[in-house]
Amino acid sequence: MISTNGVKITFDAGRHWRGKAGFVLLATEQTVADDMYQIIPDSVGLHFSRVAIPDSITIASLTELASGLGEAAKVILPDGSLDVITYACTSGSLVVGEDKVFSELHKGAPKANKTCIITSVLRALKAVDAKRLVVATPYLDEINNLEKVYIEASGFEVLDIQGLQIEKDSDMVRVTPESILQFAHSLDRVDADTIFISCGALRSVDIIERLEHLTGKTVITSNQAMAWDVMRLLSVNDAIPGFGRLLRDC
Repeated sequence: MISTNGVKITFDAGRHWRGKAGFVLLATEQTVADDMYQIIPDSVGLHFSRVAIPDSITIASLTELASGLGEAAKVILPDGSLDVITYACTSGSLVVGEDKVFSELHKGAPKANKTCIITSVLRALKAVDAKRLVVATPYLDEINNLEKVYIEASGFEVLDIQGLQIEKDSDMVRVTPESILQFAHSLDRVDADTIFISCGALRSVDIIERLEHLTGKTVITSNQAMAWDVMRLLSVNDAIPGFGRLLRDC
């Protein structure tokens, strides 16, 4: 409390009293921020920065941008008040690897809890007790093959993974939710217990509820899992309806 001209000025925890989350986005990203504002309560502060990348999602382009993650994280709330920092790219985080991502994020936000989308997805899969997955992606097969290996190394069985063979991020954001629904539904099989739709650029959160009703199975998507993970790291345990079992029940 301070006094100015006889007026007592007081301070509180601010508008975002439940915590502050930072998201490092690709320069080409157009979906993540909208989804986070849809899902995460207003009492959590959402802060974004971007890392340079051409409009091309390949192993080479995603590997090259890793060194810029620290600088991108550094410009988010440089006062040190950030509680959580995440690299908001599924393919980018699995291509670079979680350890490298966390090391780079630490350079820019040393006090914040670190996560990334692939970490969030793996945590979400464990939370819903997933064992056998089918995976729908927009990616080229070079990324799909790597993703299968990465997920299986974490203890899950990937029964099938199929991609739309789209290279440009600017095209991924234009895939209609109805197309995502039909594509993911087409991959479902009797022996799968979970459907995972990979990629933060896809508008997958729009169809989670419909796909769960159609299949009777749990549906995990990249941005849904990231929102859930960020909230849990902030000890925000609200049940959020409308985005599937994960955010409603876990």
